[in-house]
Amino acid sequence: MLFPYRDENPTRHAAVVTIAIIAACSLVFLYQLTLPPRAEEAFVLGFGMIPAVLLGDASLPSEIAQAAPVITILTSMFLHGGFMHLAGNMVFLWVFGNNIEDAMGQARFIAFYLLCGLAAAMTQAFAEPDSTAPMIGASGAISGVLGAYLLLHPYARVRCLLFLGIFITTLNLPAGIVLGWWAVVQVINIMLAEPGQGGVAWYAHLGGLLAGMALIPFFRDPQIPLFGGARRLGPWG
Repeated sequence: MLFPYRDENPTRHAAVVTIAIIAACSLVFLYQLTLPPRAEEAFVLGFGMIPAVLLGDASLPSEIAQAAPVITILTSMFLHGGFMHLAGNMVFLWVFGNNIEDAMGQARFIAFYLLCGLAAAMTQAFAEPDSTAPMIGASGAISGVLGAYLLLHPYARVRCLLFLGIFITTLNLPAGIVLGWWAVVQVINIMLAEPGQGGVAWYAHLGGLLAGMALIPFFRDPQIPLFGGARRLGPWG
């Protein structure tokens, strides 16, 4: 497994929105931790995105506090299923989000992030319309950030941890290789996944990634070129 933890790509401005999203997700998760198990399950059901509910083929019991189905597309982006789920998403957002926010400004980044989350949720819903498993997590929207980074900064260096069984080593790779491999992993998992079984929302990852790649030409500062205009280095240095 390849896990990025830092990039070598300086920014011009503070990543205010990126930090705010990380803070919001963390605060919601802390709230989840205060809930008893049954209450947390109801909270996830009521505010996670359930494809069958969103598309009108199912409904939740009226006694469960819940957002309107279309609103769960937004609320689901701030819920997480555990500490590792939260931590993994937030590290990816921090590593890659600050440069994307820097490339488009705060207001456009908010719109971009939410649109990618919307695309991710709808991709998951239409791919598995009968699913009653709630989709939660920021990974769909973050996948859009990864897609944008792939087109903007493919040659930026990214420091990664490589897990090989019990062995761990570090690599310094171009973002194009890191994110390209990440995209391949999503496609492989879609091919291997059993429909309707819940777990990781692989379709949402792919939908968010493609949305980010499609939107970044229109959201970026025109002075920031696609493909970075950077030196083309080999994968090892």
